[in-house]
Amino acid sequence: MELDSALTTPPTPPRNLFPLTWVNLSGNLILAYQSLGVVYGDLSTSPLYVYTSTLVGNLEDHQNEEAIFGACSLIFWTLTLIPLCKYVFILLAADDNGEGGTFALYSLLCRHANFSLLPNQQASDEELSAYRYGPSTHSNVSLLKRFLEKQKRPRTGLLIVVLFGASMVIGDGVLTSAIAVMSSLPGLQYSGKKLTKGALLLLACVILISLFALQHIGTHKVAFMFAPIVMLWLISIFCVGLYNIIHWNPKVVSAIYPYYIIKFFRETGRDGWISLGGILLSITGTEAMYADLGHFTAVSIRLAFVFAIYPCLVVQYMGQAAFLSRNLHSVPNSFFESIPDPVFWPIFVVATLSAVVGSQATITATFSVIKQCQALGCFPRVKIVHTSKHIYGQIYIPEINWMLMILTLSITIGFQDTTLIGNAYGLATAMLMFITTSLVVLVITFVWQKSIWISGMFLLFFGIIEGAYLSAALMKVPQGGWVPLVLSFIFMMIMYIWHYGMRLKYNFDMHNKVPLQWLLGLGPSLGIVRVPGIGLIYTELATGIPAIFSHFVTNLPAFHKVLVFICVKSVPVPYVSSDERFVVGRVCPRPYRMYRCIVRYGYKDIQRDDGDFENQLIQSLAEFIHMEAGEPEFCSSEGSFDGKMMVTRSSSIQSGSTIIATEIEDCSESSSVQSSKSSALLSLRSVYDDENPPVRKQHIRFHLPANRIMDSAIQEELMDLIVAKEAGFAYIMGHSYVKARRSSSCFKKFVIDVGYTFLRKNCRGPSVDLNIPHINLIEVGMIYYV
Repeated sequence: MELDSALTTPPTPPRNLFPLTWVNLSGNLILAYQSLGVVYGDLSTSPLYVYTSTLVGNLEDHQNEEAIFGACSLIFWTLTLIPLCKYVFILLAADDNGEGGTFALYSLLCRHANFSLLPNQQASDEELSAYRYGPSTHSNVSLLKRFLEKQKRPRTGLLIVVLFGASMVIGDGVLTSAIAVMSSLPGLQYSGKKLTKGALLLLACVILISLFALQHIGTHKVAFMFAPIVMLWLISIFCVGLYNIIHWNPKVVSAIYPYYIIKFFRETGRDGWISLGGILLSITGTEAMYADLGHFTAVSIRLAFVFAIYPCLVVQYMGQAAFLSRNLHSVPNSFFESIPDPVFWPIFVVATLSAVVGSQATITATFSVIKQCQALGCFPRVKIVHTSKHIYGQIYIPEINWMLMILTLSITIGFQDTTLIGNAYGLATAMLMFITTSLVVLVITFVWQKSIWISGMFLLFFGIIEGAYLSAALMKVPQGGWVPLVLSFIFMMIMYIWHYGMRLKYNFDMHNKVPLQWLLGLGPSLGIVRVPGIGLIYTELATGIPAIFSHFVTNLPAFHKVLVFICVKSVPVPYVSSDERFVVGRVCPRPYRMYRCIVRYGYKDIQRDDGDFENQLIQSLAEFIHMEAGEPEFCSSEGSFDGKMMVTRSSSIQSGSTIIATEIEDCSESSSVQSSKSSALLSLRSVYDDENPPVRKQHIRFHLPANRIMDSAIQEELMDLIVAKEAGFAYIMGHSYVKARRSSSCFKKFVIDVGYTFLRKNCRGPSVDLNIPHINLIEVGMIYYV
């Protein structure tokens, strides 16, 4: 059953997988090389369409050398201030134990300030090794923090902003693929035999379908496939740019002076301001540096950008500006016409391949964001495939992949114009960067605990720059800019409706818990027959007994001798160490044999189906029983049993000191077939065995150590646990239906009865998501009126 992500093998991922030392420098260089094919494909292909999108349209009457030098200066300082200064030097330091993205910032804020809307956090969660970002001090607790913690509306607003930012990342995944592929194909029109517009569109669709079909092989393999292409592309654009600077106009180097920006706006006025939407395309894909941080390391991403991406892009943009200053008629197809004729076709092939690679960054970022959203209860359950055993963040989500492909093909076929797609893409980029800046301001204040003046200066500096780009991009909403707004609104509504329904359901459970006194009044037998075995009762409550348990007692004729309430909970950290995963406690006095086990996961944890969860659970329960005997406060009064929890270490099953485990190999073959005298059946069996060798499963059997003296009550409880384990497990879940109350508003009825119900019916069921064996599953229905 897929509950424990790494109970036997996985190491806990450190915050920095490869610290920058001489020993691990090679590891960082390898990751930096791989990041070229995953993180920087989009950013490095921007020269294909930036000058065309900027100078065509409003600036057609200002196409002269001064305007081109001004656009080049704008591009240079935009690349320097936002990707280099903001993201590489500042934002990559705001990681959540090696993870990036808007939800990583949100999880940091939820840990250091009570901003979460779901009240399932416990004091023991704060003791996790990955919980605290740094040394905690409470001297700088601001009035703003207290206000946000006490008021529900600001916290809801913060969540909506985060969901909107995550939705923008998904919108980027759609638009990047469309514009990257569409912008690489016009080079074919430069050839002697021109293709029709329909043929170019068909070729773009074929390339896009092939790109999404490759995603299932995993980020690691895709990176090794794509990284050489991007490396060759960077060398090509650097050499072409350097040639154009020397050959056409070496004076373009002076465009780095901001004086040309002042002249640009003085000459172009309002048209120049609107053209900022085209300049913005020079930094599209920058957010992928932060969102894809979990796939690599901050050091490797910094190395790749500073020593490869940044110098190559600067030289290429200057080279294009030098060429255009002497060839103003080439603005509509500036990149391909600036390529010298002898190397045109090789670079065209590399450009087309690089444009395909450019889509990979945002597709990978989309997978990461969806995984984080689902783990934090903000996205319906979908199938997540982990494609690497070594890099934890590398995942593939089939449903999201094919959905992105359909949306990308729709955008490509619907617009058929890179200018309109560029308008949409620019607006998505500007809004996402502005949202990230706003969240970083809160992180600087509440997590880094810096002065409000420092966070204010950060917001003022980058807010003005990004606000100018955003205002220009908003002017192009009628010309395609509406697309990311519509896509983001749809995905944000899906996320918020799911989170809203989950929150109402959790609050219903919280307010309708079964009283402990009622359970104690039933006696150890619970008023029904207790049969051998262990019953695992799944609930979302971390404390108390869920209301659905009374339905179990009422509808089931018998219950197991040992009952364990299992709460699988996501905590706002990327990873939870296997030694800190289980929190175990007792629900009722010892004769009841009722326990609670909270299984904690981070939003980046891998949940493998390694079949060892049950054995680790037995180990944790046995360790709790042993630890409880040495803690007198656990046995104070009957009313305090529920709520006393202990973190038990998930040590290897071979080294348990409380109970001893032995492995027994069990060959899964049918005895009835082996004893059959039918020659036909035996021949079929032999053919089946040749094609499918019998699987040998390791069966763990527990027993008490013979040379250890322990209290008789503890020994009896441990023996009951071992006997129940040998009798088998049953998995008990509530099949819940959430409906709005009759007194609810029409809007709430629509959201819950239509929206949330539709999402719940069309996502993966909780039993499938947890990989619970269907043959051992018991479900009892219950209607939640929220």
